[in-house]
Amino acid sequence: MRLDPTTPISPMLAKAVGSIPEPDSVEGGLSYEPKWDGFRAIIYFDGDSVEIGSRGSRPLTRYFPEVVAALASGLPSPCVLDGEIVMRSGEKGREHLDWEELSQRIHPAESRVAKLAVETPASFVAFDLLSVRDEALLDRPFEQRRATLEAELAKAEAPLHITRTTRDVDLARRWLVEFEGAGLDGVVAKPLAAPYSPGKRVMFKTKHARTADVVLLGYRVHKSGQGLGSMLFGLYDSDGELRNVGGASAFSDARRMALVDELAPLVMTDESGTVVTGATDRSRFSANKDTSFVRLEPTQVAEVRYDQMEGSRFRHTVQFDRWRPDRDARSCTFEQLERPIAYDLEDVLL
Repeated sequence: MRLDPTTPISPMLAKAVGSIPEPDSVEGGLSYEPKWDGFRAIIYFDGDSVEIGSRGSRPLTRYFPEVVAALASGLPSPCVLDGEIVMRSGEKGREHLDWEELSQRIHPAESRVAKLAVETPASFVAFDLLSVRDEALLDRPFEQRRATLEAELAKAEAPLHITRTTRDVDLARRWLVEFEGAGLDGVVAKPLAAPYSPGKRVMFKTKHARTADVVLLGYRVHKSGQGLGSMLFGLYDSDGELRNVGGASAFSDARRMALVDELAPLVMTDESGTVVTGATDRSRFSANKDTSFVRLEPTQVAEVRYDQMEGSRFRHTVQFDRWRPDRDARSCTFEQLERPIAYDLEDVLL
């Protein structure tokens, strides 16, 4: 079986679990590795040229010319790799992953992409090998694929890396805590005996889970035009300014309709009785989306679950847990958030 970008393969996925599983919970045992926070990428190298496909089979090749060049010169033979494109940032000894810088690379202007490729070059971290020298490895167990990956990329140099792994569950639990300080997203556990299963959730991922009390700033109307689509939340900074930190959007149809009525007393209006609206900043990921929202009096406090912060915002969409009528909105500050101890990314990469 020949794997190439004309018939892109869907990456194997992971199911979320609350804690890192024990190695004997799966027949054949488990291998643990860091969960990288970047763009999932399938690399197709035919011995001459490189093509990069995303998780959704969207071509990423044009956005990372420096990665393409490094792989074309650094890969020893034709192969198909599964891994993550990441951005390293920070001074030596305090490097970390930088999602904001990475997201800047998805830009329509070729000149802008070329400029950023020089100023903020990306790296590729390989964690699986799907074929080598036109021999498909999908049916082989992960233990064999990993051994072949290590042999093939034994002489790899930055910006090409192999993710580190361990079979020691206690070490994996330490990684879950320590590696977050370098911007990593959690830990992935892979069954050693499992073949590569495109699009299926065969692996296990454990991410950081925390709660925070946040101020409800407003809501967006659902795309159907009926009910609440998403909530927007804020926290007070050290200067007393209420700053947008992210939102939540997973609500049932019945709950979306009920929330509009529930929040109606908080809707802000001007002197004429017109509903006051606002708009969040646009990004290349929301360029064509309606970013307007209905403003609410900033008095309602919600408890939400989140995994990690990216700068002054939640890295991913948070999960709404419950209202907190016992909390004063002004007490919802950034100081409550748990911050990981800094950990140098150089100590994570191989």
